[in-house]
Amino acid sequence: MLPAMQTRQSCRWHVLADADALERTATERILLDAQQAIARSGAFHIVLAGGNTPRRVYRTLAQSAADWSNWHIWFGDERCLPPDDVERNSRMAADIWLDHVAIPRAQIHAMPAELGAGATAHLYAQALAGQGDFDLVLLGLGEDAHTASLFPGHDWGTSTEAPSVLAVFDAPKPPPERVSLSARRLAAAHAVVFLVSGESKRQAVAAWRAGDLIPAAAIAPAGGVDVLLDFD
Repeated sequence: MLPAMQTRQSCRWHVLADADALERTATERILLDAQQAIARSGAFHIVLAGGNTPRRVYRTLAQSAADWSNWHIWFGDERCLPPDDVERNSRMAADIWLDHVAIPRAQIHAMPAELGAGATAHLYAQALAGQGDFDLVLLGLGEDAHTASLFPGHDWGTSTEAPSVLAVFDAPKPPPERVSLSARRLAAAHAVVFLVSGESKRQAVAAWRAGDLIPAAAIAPAGGVDVLLDFD
């Protein structure tokens, strides 16, 4: 049974000229949100996405000037693989960006997914217990319209009682065992930005815009979401 949607999502669609323009716009947005959050509260809490489009943005961020000492890194989902596996989101972000800037290691909150989905979900929920709304959540979009590790036909954690972190044991793409922040927790943010690049995503975006019940549409923060696209 598909999850019930608790809140209707409001989208702002931003069509960029190409993947390079999307990368620049996303990087500028992240750096601006960081400056504003640090000015507001002294810290910037960002949730990272995996995938090829965020990878390009992280590479650009690694070459940017920022007040890294006040950045706090969280992850939207992770694959249950060894820590150094190249398919791990945390490994990708570290190799391309995080290992090259001065963010204190204690402020990088990787999911210990090598422990298995159940244990990781429990531990990451504990880590998030004292954390308020995120300043910025970055999300991608799969060809099947999944986001983070929230897949069609699965529990997305949309209810007000949903846990912050979901253990996923039967993902439809490898590896089947994963951990994901729930739709409810991902929506607890000042800003949510989707990064969507490539013609292969066109059908998923069409379904999203048509109002279909898909995982990406389940992230419904009060302030709406921004979707950066490189196609119309």
